[in-house]
Amino acid sequence: MNAPYPPPPPRPAAGRDRTILWGVLGIVFGLLCYGILGIVFGYLSIRNARRFGRSQLLGWLGIAFGVINIIASAIIRTRGHYYSPYWYR
Repeated sequence: MNAPYPPPPPRPAAGRDRTILWGVLGIVFGLLCYGILGIVFGYLSIRNARRFGRSQLLGWLGIAFGVINIIASAIIRTRGHYYSPYWYR
């Protein structure tokens, strides 16, 4: 009465795997300008990595750099050392 194991599900189409794209965008936005976008793109990278069985490292780096960007920006602004050419007088 031993039934054979069912076959594994088919792999998703390779054309839809954007794990690296989302991860790189998360790192770039997290490091350079918009921490929120770094977190969002990092999350998208992790979600795709889980779906396609790839490494989640780029997504976690995007999230980490986004959080660090937000914290550093808040500290700089509260200390009054923020320079912007539009606000400079």
